[in-house]
Amino acid sequence: MTSLSAAEPHLKSAPAAARSRRTIAVAGAVCAGLLVLTACEKPTAVATVTVADISVTSEATCYEDGKAIKPAGVDTCLKEKKDVRHITVDPDETVRFGVDPVIADKSWTLLLNGQRLTDYSKKTYLAVPGSVFFNEQYGASGSSTIVTIAEGGENKVTGLWSFRLKKGSS
Repeated sequence: MTSLSAAEPHLKSAPAAARSRRTIAVAGAVCAGLLVLTACEKPTAVATVTVADISVTSEATCYEDGKAIKPAGVDTCLKEKKDVRHITVDPDETVRFGVDPVIADKSWTLLLNGQRLTDYSKKTYLAVPGSVFFNEQYGASGSSTIVTIAEGGENKVTGLWSFRLKKGSS
């Protein structure tokens, strides 16, 4: 094999050319990966429901990056029950709701089957007797109910976190 002369530095040997192509391919893959990562949505704040020593946590069912959700969007979201996390509730137990501080800072309330159950709060937790969630007086019916944490104030919902409470033995 002949060596490259000093007069032809722009020509590379076959192994050097292959290394250059691999380096360019790796750099391209890294750039593409970074582009994909920047396009990903950041996770929403989480809400937690705890009964006795069992907890379930969920990201928002509907969230518009802190912007108000249109009323039609809220209605649609409240009807969506496919990916709702569930927990079994003994009516004699206390149900504890916890929210991230970013949710509490904006104020939040509990909805029972879409109807407001509690006053708006800026606390990060709330405890409610389990019997409330299965009481017809509060709009419950049957042995299962949907409870939604609604972030925002009276006229502006910015996020919804829904949970299914299933009635356990009492």
